[in-house]
Amino acid sequence: MGLDMYAHYLHDAPSTPVDFTVENYGELHYWRKHPNLHGWMERLYREKGGQDSSFNCVNLLLTAEDLDRLEADIRAGNLPATNGFFFGVSDGFEVDDDLRFIAKAREAIADGLAVYYTSWW
Repeated sequence: MGLDMYAHYLHDAPSTPVDFTVENYGELHYWRKHPNLHGWMERLYREKGGQDSSFNCVNLLLTAEDLDRLEADIRAGNLPATNGFFFGVSDGFEVDDDLRFIAKAREAIADGLAVYYTSWW
């Protein structure tokens, strides 16, 4: 049990930035128990109009601008301290992996794919 986090890609962008359903997707990146990144994503989800109270098993579209903001916050050490049942602890060693994700996501977007975040806990 714990926080499993995914970035997936779609060939066609969803019509809404949050809470959309998907059928065919490809996996882009995976994190295990990185709650501070999850907290950052939840904040973005709420900014984009997401209403799910638990922010679990919902989809969040990521744009190039979102990735720019995320990279700036990662580099500045500004991911929000986040905790939850079985979430684990972000310890700062995730930075290189997070930046690899951002590079892959930017490449996918440049190739015309849509990138989204989802999690399961």
